[in-house]
Amino acid sequence: MTKRRRLKPPPPLAASTPPSPPPPLATPPKQNPSPNPNPKPAASRTKTQRSLAPSLLHSNATSAGWEPLHISRSELSLPLSLPTGQTFRWRRTAADCFTGVVGPHLLSLKHLEGDPAGHVAFLLHGPSSASAAALSALGDYLNLGVSLADLWQGFAQADPRFAELAQRFGGGARVLRQDPVECVFQFLCSSNNNIGRIERMVGMLSSFGEYLGTVGGFDFHEFPSLDRLSLVSEQELREAGFGYRAKYVVGTVKALQAKPGGGAEWLASLRGLELHEVVDALCTLPGVGPKVAACIALFSLDQHHAVPVDTHVWQIAVQYLMPELAGMSLTPKLCNRVAEAFVARFGKYAGWAQNVLFIGELSSQKALGASDVTVSSQPKSAKRKRKKNKVAREVSSQGG
Repeated sequence: MTKRRRLKPPPPLAASTPPSPPPPLATPPKQNPSPNPNPKPAASRTKTQRSLAPSLLHSNATSAGWEPLHISRSELSLPLSLPTGQTFRWRRTAADCFTGVVGPHLLSLKHLEGDPAGHVAFLLHGPSSASAAALSALGDYLNLGVSLADLWQGFAQADPRFAELAQRFGGGARVLRQDPVECVFQFLCSSNNNIGRIERMVGMLSSFGEYLGTVGGFDFHEFPSLDRLSLVSEQELREAGFGYRAKYVVGTVKALQAKPGGGAEWLASLRGLELHEVVDALCTLPGVGPKVAACIALFSLDQHHAVPVDTHVWQIAVQYLMPELAGMSLTPKLCNRVAEAFVARFGKYAGWAQNVLFIGELSSQKALGASDVTVSSQPKSAKRKRKKNKVAREVSSQGG
């Protein structure tokens, strides 16, 4: 019988900025020879999804140093893609460096200093023999088969507000293709929450997975399997500050484990369904409503035209797409109308366009611009801390 382990608080989220690049791990993680955990079915690729990934990735990366991804900031902006509400597992471990976990791989990413095009480099923390699998997983996770240049050109022609943001940002805001199990539990934590608490909760759940290493003062773990998550009780989660979300986490673990073939297989199978079928299926899980379901569909299940409608997206729609809705209350019926309006304006990748418009409305974007869109972890004055808290509430998530 597996002994239940108590949930321990994660390390503090704030940490001093270490020198770049991040230090190698004292103890390398165990090699996991598993292939990419999120293989994309060939049939699900569209004309927009060109075969960029193979030419962009090196297969000879080692843990000894940084290697180029051969992808510019216009196709992948790390600050516009990683800390803007679609995932809560990446940490800024240096001034220009983000570290996170993709499947069983611990990776750091940064834009090359002094490079006008802002090309991205990566560092694999682990055995060099795992580099090919890590890069394949990373390319899939970053949705590198989708050309942002093609998408943004069409979006800018269709919408003046998008054209304005495209000029300001210069591209690079990608929609990630996350592991569905990981994505489900992240957005269960996001409901009516701010980004700091979401990160702490997701960090606590992640701590039940295999420890991969410490970078920049942050501990990183592979996201736990459903079997490992089943060892966590509702009471433990409540004591850890999950509140009413504790019962949803526990209930969703049980619901997924009961699915034919297992929860991970069931979630992956949703990638082949129509959006309304995906949303209906996800809404059978405890704590998942249409808004959270749309987030999961967009950020992990290949539903590129899914539009998560929250108060921020509602305000965007009223201001730029549907001024006739001004003064009305946000209802489920109107949520559907807003989502349909985005699809009518932007097409089958409407979720990607909505993501950019969402980022454009964040106070952090307005204050800092495209070059640096996250709040620094360095100590701040009380006034700046209050401003950070305001931004955190606004950027909490697209499903919160």
